[in-house]
Amino acid sequence: MEHREIRFVDRVFLLLERIEYRRADTLADKQAIYRMRHAAYQRAGTVEPSPSGMFHDPFDELDNAWLIGVYIDGELASALRLHISSSPATFLPASVSFPEIVEPILRSGRTIIDGSRFVARFEFSQRHSEIPYVTLRPTFLAEQYFGADFLTAACLPEHQAFYQRMIGGVPWSPPRPYPHFKRSMAFLGYDCRARRDDTHARYPFYRSSELERTRLFSRASNGCNDVFQAIGRTEVCVADTR
Repeated sequence: MEHREIRFVDRVFLLLERIEYRRADTLADKQAIYRMRHAAYQRAGTVEPSPSGMFHDPFDELDNAWLIGVYIDGELASALRLHISSSPATFLPASVSFPEIVEPILRSGRTIIDGSRFVARFEFSQRHSEIPYVTLRPTFLAEQYFGADFLTAACLPEHQAFYQRMIGGVPWSPPRPYPHFKRSMAFLGYDCRARRDDTHARYPFYRSSELERTRLFSRASNGCNDVFQAIGRTEVCVADTR
């Protein structure tokens, strides 16, 4: 039988069959993510060692924060953090280093999803080249759920090319000092309305059902109805939607 290499898109779909996306609501889930962050950032040389073996910051506790773990076959493999806002009154981490870029957009009432703390366990990133794509996927679920105008990401300068190549991210600022990191971070933006159709055509695994989006984003990791009022949504906060 002729051997045919499986297409990248098909590999991602196959991996997604083994994946659970879980919003980190409990302290145990959050601490598992913090430990993974610490290990990843130590490898990258971006943070100082912590006696606790965990890395977290006050932004993790904001009411508009979503901490999302990516589990493969039940094991935590990667994670990311999203903050959503459509008002300067609802804080985004990017506002610290890039205020003159972020705040005019928020003052206009447009919605930004600010992605950060993108990390993976070393053994999973070595085993699965698809990890960056499946880890970023919740960002695109959030984009649809919240009707976002822009996605933003602060990243190490050497990672800019990945975001530009992958989703058409546009550099919005050269590297600047970034809170809690020893290294400066570049800043990229993604125009949701202009790029969505192209992104979904190229990466159909970024499509999702309303049920999947609601399970992840019907409430924040820390907040409740107040965050939805700040971003113009009216969902009722429920105790657990997993």
